Amino acid sequence: MSAWTAIAAAALAVVTMVDAEWIEAVFGVDPDGGSGALEWGLALGLGIVAAASALVSRWSRRAAVAHAPS
Repeated sequence: MSAWTAIAAAALAVVTMVDAEWIEAVFGVDPDGGSGALEWGLALGLGIVAAASALVSRWSRRAAVAHAPS
């Protein structure tokens, strides 16, 4: 589950960095008045979520392997 969250968050962060106007295109609103602050904040937040989810996924996998019966 954490791996899929990491992948989805990273993909959305990349989409936001490539096309910062996607929120306006998808929802038809301009919440930040054209400054782009919302999009960059979203990209930063999604990047943090992606990194944290990837770490949790890695730790979970390592714990499962360490406790697996031999």
